[in-house]
Amino acid sequence: MVGRGYTIFDTAIGRCGIIWSDTGVVAVQLPEAREIDTRRRIFAIHPEAREQRPSNNAELAIEGIVSLLQGNDPDFSEVSLDAGGVPGFNRRVYEFACSIPRGETRTYHEVAKALGASGAAHSVAQAIAKNPYMLIVPCHRMLEAGNYTDRLSPYGGVISKRRLLALEGAHPVASKTLFEVLLPVAPPRPS
Repeated sequence: MVGRGYTIFDTAIGRCGIIWSDTGVVAVQLPEAREIDTRRRIFAIHPEAREQRPSNNAELAIEGIVSLLQGNDPDFSEVSLDAGGVPGFNRRVYEFACSIPRGETRTYHEVAKALGASGAAHSVAQAIAKNPYMLIVPCHRMLEAGNYTDRLSPYGGVISKRRLLALEGAHPVASKTLFEVLLPVAPPRPS
């Protein structure tokens, strides 16, 4: 194979996409509301990728993703990732994400502390927001302080962390309410 390939495949939550190179999986795209939107997202981020039959490595990743989205616990340890364009800190965050057991979560602060960068919770959040390996690298197991779930990275499509965690049996706190967002910054009332 020359360059990058991609394919679209069926899962329990819709049609996902996977992009790969000779080195390994480049990215996983969870389903958008419509398949055409999933394809557009792939083309926008990876315009050089051409649709083709999956490589053996991509096929292994697809089998794992399909299994995970059916509620199973697949092993992605044999799936090679193409991390050529991924910064070193992000790689460390992704490696840590893979060590979090199914059904458990960690906050960005806990991850930063475990990586020896205790003041880097914001950097962990940024790395997670850029995770191209959706589900293979389970970034949905990392949450902001308070264990609030929010939307995933650009590769996350319309599925939420809450839904992915529910598949794994975890029960994080629902998203923040309007009051939780506004009250901490609201000016105090005059006496």
